[in-house]
Amino acid sequence: MPFPLDEKYIEETESELNVKFPSEFKNRMIKSNGGELLVSDEFEFELYPFFDKSDRKRISRTCNHIGLETKNAREWDGFPENGIAIGADGFGNQLILTHIGNGNLTDELYFWNHETREMEKIAESINKLYIEKSSFWNRIKSKFNGLQT
Repeated sequence: MPFPLDEKYIEETESELNVKFPSEFKNRMIKSNGGELLVSDEFEFELYPFFDKSDRKRISRTCNHIGLETKNAREWDGFPENGIAIGADGFGNQLILTHIGNGNLTDELYFWNHETREMEKIAESINKLYIEKSSFWNRIKSKFNGLQT
């Protein structure tokens, strides 16, 4: 269950990863650190939290934090060097933010497919994720429907 976050933990992660998260993403995470990002009734991402060291309960709940998950993802063949893992779909695919070499992450969300090692832009920002209307969503949905038959 996600809960509010002190901004100092975002700043610690920024320092650890040498990046700056976009304001829209930070504001969302300050209100609710982690949690589910529902795309439709059938598909969701689990957002990685920022590591919150304020008490034992929060340490336990945020141990799969953005810093750790990004470091793990960077060990995978083909994960983008400029990518920061902010969530996963439960099948090994990552939701990522990227930068163009300066460390300032853009608002744009990307889906990184761990099987094809390809990255595809899926939204202009965390608050504009409308996959159901996109060609990306239709391709994902058809894959899931194919698994159910």
